[in-house]
Amino acid sequence: MGKGKVGFQQGALVRDGGQHLGGALGPLIGHCPAKAQIQPLLNQGAQTVEQQRRWIAGRPASEHNFIIETKQHRPIGMLSLSGIDMVNRVGEPGRFLIGDEPAAAGLPAAAEAMKLLYELAFDTLKLRRVWGVVASENRRMIKWQTFLGMTQEGRLREHLFINDRLQDAVVFGLLDGEYRRVTLPRLESLIAAARLPVAPSASSASSE
Repeated sequence: MGKGKVGFQQGALVRDGGQHLGGALGPLIGHCPAKAQIQPLLNQGAQTVEQQRRWIAGRPASEHNFIIETKQHRPIGMLSLSGIDMVNRVGEPGRFLIGDEPAAAGLPAAAEAMKLLYELAFDTLKLRRVWGVVASENRRMIKWQTFLGMTQEGRLREHLFINDRLQDAVVFGLLDGEYRRVTLPRLESLIAAARLPVAPSASSASSE
């Protein structure tokens, strides 16, 4: 896949990260209210933005690392598709991060970014399955993946060392048919709901 954007929808532009992703990490970490939590999600060995840049630049060419941007080309997050095995037709979505939450407020950026990544995985690359692991204490992501229709396939005990303690890794998987039957309709529903005009509140209507 060449450089450039993968897709552009209501609120999210997903652009091939390349060398630009390292540069985007600075403002992303600067805007995130929980800065210390970002680095372990990307690479536990990197303690600075510069180290993260070097780590990303060294990723294999088979990986797809993307920046999530607003229509104004403001970087608000990132996500990746790695571990691509074209023989078994599997891949691993991950490194999903919305680092600038204020800029993403009111936008279906998370849903649109995931939809675009799944389109790359299932429609463009013709993968039959994607999978990944989530830290057991990351309840928000576990809830999100479950809502999207991913199946919890197992649990690797004390598999991750995050924030100075061991955590289990919860294994999730999604098949092509499940994506089309469950995940895609749910993502499209979230995106459509975000596009609806906001009705005026009762207080504002009565004051007019």
